[in-house]
Amino acid sequence: MRAKKSIFGIVAGVIVCVSVVWYCTSIEGSDRAYKVRPEIRHEIRLPEYRTDAARAIDAYERLIERYMTLTERDLSGLKVDMSSVAKMLESIDGKLTGLSTRMSRIEHALGIEPPKKPGPKDPRPNTDDRDDQAGLKSSSDISDEVGKGAGDFRSL
Repeated sequence: MRAKKSIFGIVAGVIVCVSVVWYCTSIEGSDRAYKVRPEIRHEIRLPEYRTDAARAIDAYERLIERYMTLTERDLSGLKVDMSSVAKMLESIDGKLTGLSTRMSRIEHALGIEPPKKPGPKDPRPNTDDRDDQAGLKSSSDISDEVGKGAGDFRSL
């Protein structure tokens, strides 16, 4: 019986050794067992390399955007101011129109002729010497006129 136990023990040991060797060889060559495939749930990115010129351009764009916003805000405030100025000018125009009609009625009632509108001026200057001297007065002529009308300013 002892011999049967030892044969049984040897057979069991051989079976265990064969199964261990078989198990080790079966997982050794398989790609599925040793290849690690990590699951990436979030995409990993490295920040892009930026040059100094790119940073300067971005800073300039931000500065221009702020300047445009500030200018737009100021212009909208100016628009509100201009509308109030326009309303005031319209009210002044209405008052002047009323005064003009009132003055014309007063002139008509008193029999005063309305002032004549001056004609268009000649844009060309006079180059004729005789015309220039005819319109000019000497200093002695002016002093004589001043002496005659002392106290009466309407004669000038």
